[in-house]
Amino acid sequence: MTVSPLPRLRIRHASGFWCVALAFGILMGFGTLPTPLWPLYQARDHFGPMQVTIAFAVMVAGAAFSFGTLGHLSDRFGRRRTIAPALMVAIASALILAVWPDLPGLIVGRVLTGVAVGLMASSATAYLTDLYREAYPDRTGSGLPVLVSAVANLGGLALGPLLAGSVAQWLPAPLVTPYLLLAAIMAILLVLVLSSPETVDRKLRDEHRPNRFALAPNRTTLFGTAATVGFFAFALMGLFSSLGAIMVRGELGITSTFVVGLAPFTAFAASAVAQVLLGTVRQQRQLVIGIWIFPVGLAITAAALYHPALWLFLTGAALAGAGSGLLFKAAVALTAMAADPASRAGVLAVFFIIAYLGMGLPSIAFSIVIRYAPLAPTMIGFGAVLSLGAAGAVVTALRRRTGP
Repeated sequence: MTVSPLPRLRIRHASGFWCVALAFGILMGFGTLPTPLWPLYQARDHFGPMQVTIAFAVMVAGAAFSFGTLGHLSDRFGRRRTIAPALMVAIASALILAVWPDLPGLIVGRVLTGVAVGLMASSATAYLTDLYREAYPDRTGSGLPVLVSAVANLGGLALGPLLAGSVAQWLPAPLVTPYLLLAAIMAILLVLVLSSPETVDRKLRDEHRPNRFALAPNRTTLFGTAATVGFFAFALMGLFSSLGAIMVRGELGITSTFVVGLAPFTAFAASAVAQVLLGTVRQQRQLVIGIWIFPVGLAITAAALYHPALWLFLTGAALAGAGSGLLFKAAVALTAMAADPASRAGVLAVFFIIAYLGMGLPSIAFSIVIRYAPLAPTMIGFGAVLSLGAAGAVVTALRRRTGP
């Protein structure tokens, strides 16, 4: 008995959906892989929090460049044709970080990491949406692609610190082995992605070339609100990615690389879990829940710096991460609603530029301030700014009643 071409093609789209989701998550994990390793780099190269933040921020700069100049390409040339090069660049970055251990190699490798992240993040959400639509044409309007995309994004960001912390704690060459391991995994995923079907008709797109950035009618305010929420949600993640490990090691006095990696892992994992548990909740409700949990978690994190206790710090990270995840998921969904369908990847690229600027710029400002002011009160001020900014954006979204 033979299988007709249409069901067979749908099976390819369904399997491709999960292969792309896995590749998305692993590459995002590669972006945060060095998080628990920053104290090791700091001890080896004798630089302070500012230099650590800069080493983190060059990845953000690479991502912003990639989002702005390359992120729209999947709308024209195809999703797979964009995501496969993203994995290739990430593999090259991992090899550079493994074999060139000096600061210049770290900078070059992290810039390439950002380029790969930008290509992947702006294209993967659109690719997942396309693959799911082709695999399940009877499930029009399903929120699963957006949910899977958001969980892969933040779940991957959570995986990176945990994996690197575990490898550095129990395997030799802690500044080499994690990168080689991720390079091997991404090479396997590259083969799987290349076997997935393309969802963009290149000839049709050449005849009707989409705008890089085109919003649906009367959706400008919706996009602006979503981008602002994304900025403040990612600012929290930037703090834990760049300085979370240093806080645990320096303020709590913990030297275990595995435990140091738990802080960023907890924030990102809680973000992903919150999205799964509340993924079917309406977007307005997600925004409300997120904006209440977000400042509570930041306040507990700041309290842990006054009364050093790992459990307290991780509790704050989990609550703040969960709130950030709900805000981020709602922001991605609002951005997809605001985009013209033919320019979805281009609009998502602009959204991620703004979100990644939020991941980088506030953390740089934070690292500058703590050179001249104590860490704990600076954390309080930082938390207040993030909470008020996010609250303002959420209030605007709710007043406009932009969610479904």
